[in-house]
Amino acid sequence: MPASDTLFIALIHKEADSGYGVSFPDVPGVIAVADTLDEAIKEAAGALSFAFEDWDGPLPVPRSLEALRLDDEFLAHSAEAVVAAIRPSPAYYAAAE
Repeated sequence: MPASDTLFIALIHKEADSGYGVSFPDVPGVIAVADTLDEAIKEAAGALSFAFEDWDGPLPVPRSLEALRLDDEFLAHSAEAVVAAIRPSPAYYAAAE
């Protein structure tokens, strides 16, 4: 698991007829979905933590927002997204057990 102060940049999208979807440019395949923005952020923190528990290989190293802004793919995906910094949180899934 990354250090407890490690932040990952997340992209939060919302379509008119759906919930909030969260993805991480530096952690491909890890996503979260929820009905509200607050729930989406909590789900995303838990999803990161859960993914890192069984991560195969070296853990991803998050890029800074400044570094991501030099990435054309990030710029295209973030154009209509809320950009947030999310810290992995094992507490979310631990509470569900």
